[in-house]
Amino acid sequence: MDLRSVIRSLYYKWLIYKADSYTVGKLFSKLYGIKIGENSRFTGKKISFGSEPFLIEIGDNVTITPGVKFQTHDGGVALFRKEYPGMNVYGKIKIGNNVFIGEDAMIMYGVTIGDNVVIGARSVVTHDVAPNSLAVGVPARVIKSLDEYRKSSLEKALFITETNNAERKNKIITGLSAKEQVSLKNKR
Repeated sequence: MDLRSVIRSLYYKWLIYKADSYTVGKLFSKLYGIKIGENSRFTGKKISFGSEPFLIEIGDNVTITPGVKFQTHDGGVALFRKEYPGMNVYGKIKIGNNVFIGEDAMIMYGVTIGDNVVIGARSVVTHDVAPNSLAVGVPARVIKSLDEYRKSSLEKALFITETNNAERKNKIITGLSAKEQVSLKNKR
């Protein structure tokens, strides 16, 4: 790496450090060559795009949370390189539109995640995930449709729009207490 490349890389890393969750995607794209759609956000800066980030395509309205890892190759084939010099296995990763990828999830090479998908925190996605679904676990598997997830989320939801921290905290505590009381009544 020449000095100009090092300086450019450091400059982009500094910009990434300073960027907000919506503008950092453009910087990731410029620094790593990732294709990133519109209105996608990265809520953490510690995201690993693997050694071949140019193999990653991220759609529109995608949220990627802290600690997410994209693995674009199979490093295990290094065991066979004495017998097969230069052997490598790579795969593209394609993330559809309107996707949420939970904290510390790992997306493996060759995977396509469809539109309108939620990937649970710490899941390891080893196979394609169909559109309109919720996938969790190690390895990740679809556990419900997006409509089923919406329904169960609405049953648990608190609708809070306040941005003032004290008001927000009060609404959360009050709302959860009310839900607990209802739950206790229903158990009797």
